[in-house]
Amino acid sequence: MPIIYAPLVDLHQVAPGLWRWTAPHPDWEQPEQEDSPADWPRDVGCIAYAAPSTLVLIDPLVTDGDYYALDELKLTATRERVAILITIAWHERSRAELMKRYRASGDVPEGVEAIEIAGSRETVFWIPEHAALVPGDRILGDRPPGLRLCPDSWMRNLGGYKRDDLRAALMPLLDLPIEMVLVSHGEPVLRDGHPALERALA
Repeated sequence: MPIIYAPLVDLHQVAPGLWRWTAPHPDWEQPEQEDSPADWPRDVGCIAYAAPSTLVLIDPLVTDGDYYALDELKLTATRERVAILITIAWHERSRAELMKRYRASGDVPEGVEAIEIAGSRETVFWIPEHAALVPGDRILGDRPPGLRLCPDSWMRNLGGYKRDDLRAALMPLLDLPIEMVLVSHGEPVLRDGHPALERALA
């Protein structure tokens, strides 16, 4: 009987030309306390987007060197270039390996907008074609599903920056017609993203 190969990267198409996958983070440990700096799910979210001329990977993580699904996506998307973007410094994840593998750039291509969140050391990415917002650590999937802001403990290195500061810095995002919020931690919001973000910021 032939061996059927099952790639570890399981791309889930959330819209035409837009995919999300999750992968177990190698540094994850069972959290001892809710809302501590270590309180996040083991599986983290990653994004692939077929922009007009570029395959964009946001906060990508590949485990055990299993590049099969992304290699296939690069072929089928038929994009000339690859760009690898990160939302926050500690989301380097597999960036270095993928930059080398695909001779990728770190430039924000046509079809993606980078939005700096003042004081938070995070960039969120906006994909207008799909009205999709891609945050890193500052907007999380809620318990139960929805959205919430990260706890103060996640911003302990920001010199007294608190959730009230973050809330104010995120408010301009409500000017966008958000449909999806593709979070890195927790479950993504695939529809009605704008009211979900409004509730998180209330």
